[in-house]
Amino acid sequence: MSRQSTILFRDARLIDPVALTELRGDLLVRGGKIVDAFTDKRATPPGGAEVIECNGACLAPGIVDIGVKVGEPGNRHKESFRSAGLAAAAGGVTTIVTRPDTDPAIDSPESLQFIARRAATDAIVRVLPMAALTKGRLGREMTEIGFLQDAGAVAFTDGDRVVADTKVCARALTYARSLGALVIGHVQEPGLSAGAAVTSGKFASLRGLPGVSPMAERMGLDRDISLLEMTGARYHADQITTARALPALERAKRNGLDITAGISIHHLTLNELDVADYRTFFKFKPPLRSEDDRLAVVEAVRTGLIDIICSMHTPQDEESKRLPFEEAASGAVGLETLLPAALRLYHAGMIDMPRLFRALSLNPARRMGLDCGSLLPGAPADLVLFDPDAPFVLDRASLHSKSKNTPFDGARMQGKVLGTWLGGKLISERP
Repeated sequence: MSRQSTILFRDARLIDPVALTELRGDLLVRGGKIVDAFTDKRATPPGGAEVIECNGACLAPGIVDIGVKVGEPGNRHKESFRSAGLAAAAGGVTTIVTRPDTDPAIDSPESLQFIARRAATDAIVRVLPMAALTKGRLGREMTEIGFLQDAGAVAFTDGDRVVADTKVCARALTYARSLGALVIGHVQEPGLSAGAAVTSGKFASLRGLPGVSPMAERMGLDRDISLLEMTGARYHADQITTARALPALERAKRNGLDITAGISIHHLTLNELDVADYRTFFKFKPPLRSEDDRLAVVEAVRTGLIDIICSMHTPQDEESKRLPFEEAASGAVGLETLLPAALRLYHAGMIDMPRLFRALSLNPARRMGLDCGSLLPGAPADLVLFDPDAPFVLDRASLHSKSKNTPFDGARMQGKVLGTWLGGKLISERP
């Protein structure tokens, strides 16, 4: 495939997360922008246009992945912007929003500008950096939110650390509100969740592992909702993973608070029993939940109560994972497996394709104030072409990420990316 400025995608299943439709048709792209979709008639290619025969494959907006960890600075051996970009493109992800939980943390304009320059040079996808909410992510003193926003920070978060000091958190939210800045919080009650490796219950007891009650998530969310009522800030809960947290989230939205919520693909497709015999590739923060919780949050994604699905991409090297379960690092890579894992929900009949891409593309783009994430005329031609039915067995050695810590190693999956375009430019193609 060449990279001409005018492209006609012919005979595709057009996944429209705005209209929530899936229609067979053609899509015309010119100058890096979407011109129009043709679902009632066959489009005539403009002179000199490149015609890509999709043969009934799905064409959807490129995925916008919030909460991606890249190892630069400090842990480039785990993931670089180059390797993260390659993994993202191979997985149909066209925009990654990076976390500031690096070493050192991204808590100054200088460090933010460093990673922005590195990303612009090395990554083949769009990279938008977040900055820390408090200095060093220590929860003691808020960062210079205004200066960081001017330097390009798109949101503010301490990652998986809770700002335990309520007064510090309230001040940061108040200041963020005055600047219109988005704050992303990790909703766990820090005292209850400290030292936990799994969700409490019979399985945790049988394995002899320290657990945390699902109520810790509900308590953390309740606190942050109270602070939102007080400050009026824009807020996104990075992961809502339990049924008990959903009523509080629903009330907050109904009461008009500016709150959205996300969830990782691993919490949507795996449960606490997958830990099995202390398999550390299944250790996450928050930990995997019960099957009842999983089904509840899948339904919340379907209805739109949970807005965003993300990979929560967290590369860890072998030395960090080949440890006793309690001591092993949390997290998994997910950029390249996000789409095929999400398609498990589609194939199980739990969510249709347009609603899936509402959570993968449209909603995260809107929350970050981006004009991508849709097939609307004038939107950037950030696109993913994929065969949702193509089966394969995942081999973690084949992943583009430097780290290979995926829970899906050896898993049977469906859904292969055929091509990814960023602004109409082909950035990944299946050989």
